Amino acid sequence: MDPLDDVLALLGATSHVSAALTAGGRWAVRFDPPTGVKFNAVRRGRCLLRVDSAPEPVPLDAGDCFLLTRPVNYTLASDLDVPAAPAGPIFQAASDGVARTGSGDDVLLVGGAFSFTDRSRDLLLDSLPPVIHVPAATPEAETVRWAVGEIDAELRRGRPGGRLVADHLALVMLIRILRLHLDHGTPSGWLAGLTDPAVAPALRAMHAHPERPWTVAAIARCAAVSRSTLAARFKQVVGYGPLEYLTGWRIELAADRLRRSEDTIATIARAVGYGSESALSVAFKRVTGLSPRAYRKAHHQPERKAAPPAPPEPR
Repeated sequence: MDPLDDVLALLGATSHVSAALTAGGRWAVRFDPPTGVKFNAVRRGRCLLRVDSAPEPVPLDAGDCFLLTRPVNYTLASDLDVPAAPAGPIFQAASDGVARTGSGDDVLLVGGAFSFTDRSRDLLLDSLPPVIHVPAATPEAETVRWAVGEIDAELRRGRPGGRLVADHLALVMLIRILRLHLDHGTPSGWLAGLTDPAVAPALRAMHAHPERPWTVAAIARCAAVSRSTLAARFKQVVGYGPLEYLTGWRIELAADRLRRSEDTIATIARAVGYGSESALSVAFKRVTGLSPRAYRKAHHQPERKAAPPAPPEPR
């Protein structure tokens, strides 16, 4: 089992593409905090990205991409000493899917945002830096540029299945950016564990069989290290112990089934490694602040039958 696959599957990533931005001369545009995870690709020209929570601006060249993971203000500009115009009016005035600012069109950016389930920050986003810069020369940048163009085409054409295709393309793009971060960045939390020789096999084992009655010794055997070595290494890399991680992952699995299925709480408890409904309830409330029943009542999304297609509009 791949822990990254597991986490992304629970996040339910969807995407939307915003209007492109073309600019020239001396210009600056300030954006409100994104509600999801913002992504952009520079198709033409160069500019600067300044994120309020980051200490230094990021120079962006043609072909570069970036991912913003925090709900903070950010600015795109030719020069950071130019007074920034608010993005809202500029994008509201977009024509043919293109917003315009400045005195020319030597810069072109395209992008959009990912939306996730409400547990995304705990599961993934807190493990990422505020900005992930993807330089043009990397294979990942080429994938992102291609995916952004395809997402844009799928959503604007309105073809059957376009929304699903766009969501899958967005997930491909996100995975490639996360791989780049794992290979060349400074990952933290469980993401850092994916590349650690002792922690990675332990993570894979727990994700493959969360229902097993794991002990630290049993997990250590899967990683071919001693119990004390695994406990110390896991704490150093991930930030907490292996059994703490296992509890959190079991609760995420249980929460997902409470949202999506009609299974009884007892059935869910056994599936995620708890011997009884009461044992799951105690752990679930400690982690989420709600009992399983209260969580299901607040978040349950029963499957609905697809509505019949609407009759075609007269031409």
